[in-house]
Order: sequence, then C-alpha cells, then structure tokens
Amino acid sequence: SSDHYHFRAALVKKSGKRFCDSLVNDSNHYLRPKMSLLNDQAVYIASVVVTYWFVSISMVYLNKILMSNDAVSITAPLFVTWYQCIITTVICWVAGKCGERAQRLPSTNYSRVNPSDQGDNANAAPKPSFVAQFPSAEYKLGIAKKVFPLSLIFVGMITFNNLCLKWVEVSFYNVARSLTIVFNVFFSFCLLGISSSCKTLLCLGVVVVGFFLGSWGELNFSLYGTLAGVMSSLFVSLNSIFTKKILPAVDDNHWRLTFYNNVNASVLFIPLIIYFEKDIILGAVNDQLQSPAFWSAMTVAGFFGFSIGIVTVLQIKATSPLTHNISGTAKAAVQSMLAFYLWKNKATASGVLGIFTVLGGSLLYTFVKMSENNQRVVQSAAAQAQTEGGGTEMAPKS
Repeated sequence: SSDHYHFRAALVKKSGKRFCDSLVNDSNHYLRPKMSLLNDQAVYIASVVVTYWFVSISMVYLNKILMSNDAVSITAPLFVTWYQCIITTVICWVAGKCGERAQRLPSTNYSRVNPSDQGDNANAAPKPSFVAQFPSAEYKLGIAKKVFPLSLIFVGMITFNNLCLKWVEVSFYNVARSLTIVFNVFFSFCLLGISSSCKTLLCLGVVVVGFFLGSWGELNFSLYGTLAGVMSSLFVSLNSIFTKKILPAVDDNHWRLTFYNNVNASVLFIPLIIYFEKDIILGAVNDQLQSPAFWSAMTVAGFFGFSIGIVTVLQIKATSPLTHNISGTAKAAVQSMLAFYLWKNKATASGVLGIFTVLGGSLLYTFVKMSENNQRVVQSAAAQAQTEGGGTEMAPKS
C-alpha cells in the first residue's frame, strides 16, 4: 500500500542520515588527530627556523659590536674569541653533567610520539630529556692529541672569521666569506681526488663573479677584512674535511668534538693573546674589563656560539639538509639587507647585486650537489639490485 511505501521510504531516509552522520563522525575521529599533528609539526618547524634565524643573526651582530665598538668592547679580537671558547667549554661540561644524569633515568628513544598513538603508548617508558644527547665532558690526553690538528684549523677559522667581521661592514660580511664552496671543491680534488661536474664548476663561477661584484661595489672596502674573509673560508673548508677524519676518534660524536676543540683552542689562544694583545688588555683593566655590560655581552655571544650548533642540528632534523641550506641562504640575505638599515651602511647597485649573486650561486650549488648525490644513490641501488638479480638467476644453473 501507499502507507507502507511511505513508511519504508522514511525508514531508508532516516537510516541514510544516520549512516552519513556516523561517517562524518568517524572521519572527524580519524582526521582531527592527523590535522592536529600536522598543525603541531608546522608550528614546531616554524619555531625552529625562527630560532635558527634569531640566534644566527644575533650572534653575527653581537660579535660585530664586540669586535668594533670601542665604547662597549676592547680592540682585542683574540681575547674576545678566547673567552667565547671558555664559555662554550663550560656549557659543554654542564651539558655533559646534565646528560649523564638524564641517561640514568629510564627512557626509550628520541622519536616524537604521534598524538593518534598516545593511547597505545600510555604505559610506555618516558622519553629522555633533550640534554640526554650530550656526552660526558671528559678530557683525555690521548684523544686530545688526535684532535689537536683539527683544533689548529679551528683556531684559524674562528680567528679569521672574527677579524673579517671586525674590519668589514656587516652587509659585506657574507660576500667576504663566500668562497667556502670554492675551497671545498678545490681541496676535495687536491686532497681527496674527487672531481666535480661542469654544473658544479658553473655554480662556483657564479659565486666568484658575485664576490668580485660585491667587492667592487663596497664603498668602505677593507683589503685586510676581505683577505681575512678569504682565509676564513679556506679554514672553514679545511675544518669540514678534517672533521670527517677526526670524528671516529671521539666516537663520531659532534658534541664531544666541540668540547675537545674548544678546550684545545682555549690553550692555543693564550700565547697569541700574550704576544699580540697583552698591552691592550692591561690598558683596559680599569675600564671595559670592569664593565658588567662588556662581560654580559661577551657571555651572551659565547652562549650564542654554542647555541648555533644546537639550532642548526634541530633545523636539519625538523626539515632536511636542502631546506636548511635554503633557510641559511634566505637568512644571509635578510642579515645583509638589515645591516644596511641598522649599521647605516651605504648600498650600491653593484654591492647589492654582488650579495644576491653570491647567495644565488650558493643556492644553485646546493641544488646541484643534492641532485648529484641522489643520482649516485639511485645508480648504486640499481647496480646492487642488478648484481643480486644476476646472482639469483645464475644460482640454479650451478
């Protein structure tokens, strides 16, 4: 009958509505944790990148003040650098003690928990604190001797870096130190026998052109500052090569290597300070050396010097090495442009063009190297698969 038909239609309509409501509720049940996780990850990545930019730019600007502002600091860059090494050593020791304590606590791993899986992990052991990654800061003479050659390079690297920052304008700082990748390719060929592709050499050509453009356009050009920047780039390149060689001596732990490097550097700087800066330091005993502002700025700069290593690692882990390099390039551009305003550096068309040419060449170099590395991985995997496949086919014949 028609009544029976309408009753069944209403029943089907009501059931369909319940099914749709149930489907929506189920979708919300599964999608909300996923969306929440994505939002949490986006906030975390943004906070890490912002922290990296803040620490890196602040460290450069603060060191510039310490290296060149006589009203706040003293004209003793070796002494300033030595003190920062002392601060880093102390932080490494404190972090090592905290790490020892954290490692004694029951823990699992360092992986972040997925919010949707919290119910499954409710009874899991607590995750270790961030400081659990820091090793015990023990200074062993045998290991120190193995690290010593790298420490000599480390002293040259941070000394010329700070001298460059002292003598050049902040806006020109990135250009003066832009030849690191050129030395990387040069030393890789001379010391390791690794050749480079034409694309890589073309990127280096862009960087070199940018270096000369920026130098030509710099109104307050400093020959000593530029040469210090070139030497800093050279030592940065050597430092990266020798770090890979020395790391096994410290169990492949970068934090332990940081501790040994800074302890060794603290000792190596002493004779240099006595020879070059003794009179300057003695003359400031009754002036800047009694200023709380001076020691506060020195301590904060030393803290930033240690923190940049942490935030760099965090940014690479939160994003990727390629994204880290892109972020670093963008940060360098902002740092240079901001310096024109803060330090009242006069900009020229050639100078600004040189800055962006250097940064563009460096970014192209990053893309080329990442692409070449990915191709090597794919080719290696294909060759291995072909070898295993060939062995499997030949096995029955034997």
